[in-house]
Amino acid sequence: MHPASSPVTVRGYELGPFATNTYTVELASYPGCWIVDPSFDVGEVIDAVKRSGKKPELILLTHAHIDHIAGVNDVLDAFGNLPIFIHRDEAHWLQDSKANLSALSGRATTCRKGPDRLLTEGDTLTLGPADGGAMFKVLHTPGHSPGSASFYLDSTPQMPLIAPLLISGDVLFAGSIGRTDFPGGGMPMLSHSIRTKLYTLPDSTRVFPGHGPPTSIGREKLSNPYVPAVVSR
Repeated sequence: MHPASSPVTVRGYELGPFATNTYTVELASYPGCWIVDPSFDVGEVIDAVKRSGKKPELILLTHAHIDHIAGVNDVLDAFGNLPIFIHRDEAHWLQDSKANLSALSGRATTCRKGPDRLLTEGDTLTLGPADGGAMFKVLHTPGHSPGSASFYLDSTPQMPLIAPLLISGDVLFAGSIGRTDFPGGGMPMLSHSIRTKLYTLPDSTRVFPGHGPPTSIGREKLSNPYVPAVVSR
């Protein structure tokens, strides 16, 4: 049986000129939390975390385009020297305004520290105690950017969820996908990531994307017009 409520809460905040979703990830009865993809105007998230009484443990990045890192320095100012996690294929982007696309906007932006941990396919990240926390699996899902990563949490007897959940960044949206025309991106690569890494997850998986409303893997397999689950021949 599924629990009446999930012990893991993902809270989304639509921020900035690109309506980017910044998330906090919390675990019931655990004092810590994560902040995912702090965007422009991240003060709303900072205030909400302070009101919650949760203590941020790290900044987790799905990728390093400007709208997903613009608030990193503000979060560091508010909560101290938090570690920053990102996929290894974008290791230098936090300090490279051309790579993170901020230079193109005329607002060159870099993060003043990090990354502190470079992620790779199959890594696990645990929110909460090591023997009973929420263990997220890192999925390398390039195509929107070379180091795009998605973070998957499955239900286990130790961590029973209403449904598995996925933080997908700018890989998969509700009824859409991330752009593939930025440097290091490409449609064949993105389609491959979605079909082999995301569409193989349970249909019930709740998807929290980098832009737009939540969706599910089952819904996108059924109706996503850009990457159909089955390729017609």
